[in-house]
Amino acid sequence: MLVSLGLPLPAACAELPEIPLAVKGHKLTVEVAADDEVRMQGLMHRRVLPESRGMLFVFREVERHAMWMMNTYIPLSVAFLDERGVIINIEDMKPHTQDTHPAAKPAKYALEVNQGWFGKRGVKPGMKVEGLERAPPAK
Repeated sequence: MLVSLGLPLPAACAELPEIPLAVKGHKLTVEVAADDEVRMQGLMHRRVLPESRGMLFVFREVERHAMWMMNTYIPLSVAFLDERGVIINIEDMKPHTQDTHPAAKPAKYALEVNQGWFGKRGVKPGMKVEGLERAPPAK
């Protein structure tokens, strides 16, 4: 998650665009967070994230982005991806913490899933996430 300003949930959260992704043959359906308001909200305040679902954060700039878990109930893993969709690093994140989890180098995307999803499937840095071309551009 990104910084929370204590704002109410945006109405758009219920209707975020969704796209299919795949990594190492494993399929995911992800909601896309492509603008500041949705990126700031992320998966905050949700109690459940179904298996093989997640959120893709699309950033305007390729930078060393970082995520945190304030107001987030679900243990998550985040993979930072470069512009080609190659996984840079994967970090496990604990709920309700303000610890920052940064990209190891500049990233264009962050992919959040249930904690352990990547590990259970043998997904590691250097592997490519397929389907990113379906994501709307960052605003």
